[in-house]
Amino acid sequence: MQRLLIIQTAFIGDVILATALIEKMKLYYQNNVEIDFLLRKGNESLLQGHPHIRHLWIWDKQKNKYGNMWRLIGQLRQQAYTHVVNVQRFAASGIFTVLAGAKQTVGFDKNPLSCFFTRRVVHTIGNGQHEIERNQLLISHLTDNLPALPRLYPLPKHYEQVAVFKRKPYVCLAPASVWFTKQFPAEKWIELVDKLPPAWQVLLMGGKEDSNLCEYIRQHARHPQVQNIAGKLSLLAAAALMQHAHMNYVNDSAPMHLASAVNAPVCAIFCSTVPAFGYTPLSEKKIVIETPEKLSCRPCGLHGKSRCPKGHFQCATSISTDVIIAQTLDVI
Repeated sequence: MQRLLIIQTAFIGDVILATALIEKMKLYYQNNVEIDFLLRKGNESLLQGHPHIRHLWIWDKQKNKYGNMWRLIGQLRQQAYTHVVNVQRFAASGIFTVLAGAKQTVGFDKNPLSCFFTRRVVHTIGNGQHEIERNQLLISHLTDNLPALPRLYPLPKHYEQVAVFKRKPYVCLAPASVWFTKQFPAEKWIELVDKLPPAWQVLLMGGKEDSNLCEYIRQHARHPQVQNIAGKLSLLAAAALMQHAHMNYVNDSAPMHLASAVNAPVCAIFCSTVPAFGYTPLSEKKIVIETPEKLSCRPCGLHGKSRCPKGHFQCATSISTDVIIAQTLDVI
């Protein structure tokens, strides 16, 4: 029996992509594997009721960060893991990996504590690999080199919660991002909304912190059926809603990965970041939109920035909403 701990204490999208490792191990070992998962407090609702996870460990990084770390390490050491798989590249996750007491530990070479792992994997961005392919290298010695797809499992209660929105045809828009340069501008979202068929509901999604942006778009759009539901759905309920949308319009951000994890149709708009980083959508129906202009300043970094370093934000403003509409209506 393989007893596995997967560690990914980063952000929502990172956790979603790491679920591909769960799928692969379960496919490969069937009932001969037990999988636990360690993530940061706030992301645990993503894996609520997950059928392939034996136990979910939650690290509260906001209150008594290191006290909670040592308490968790003590609990992990009692689990007799055969393997710890660390998907993250930061020191704290390395501490968990080294001290969890597993016979075998594996992580990326960029982790500061990787010299103490029993197996180290080279992590390279920009060589054409998707993130799930990079992550798969962590367990290729236990399975093979072919990655599974990430998957989330909304519960019946989540589908019931969003049933009210499914009475008419609808599309979902997730207009926000933590980073300014990853976010398609509000005026562009309004322009896009107004070009969507008037018979469709347009559901503006996001967390509570995104409600003001969604409300701004709703108030300034002329489309007759726009609703702001930001902050009203859990992550799994949002995934359940996206799953049956005609289309989901998103930035290069967590909602894109939510769509991938339920195989929902998705149009991902890349502004300052580029598909070559390996974080593109994985749904069967997927469209990637980026500027046609050859900008010497793009990409301006692996992650988004709080403002455009050049002050013009042409990687976003030069994207045509007519092109977005034409490409997405072709696949709906």
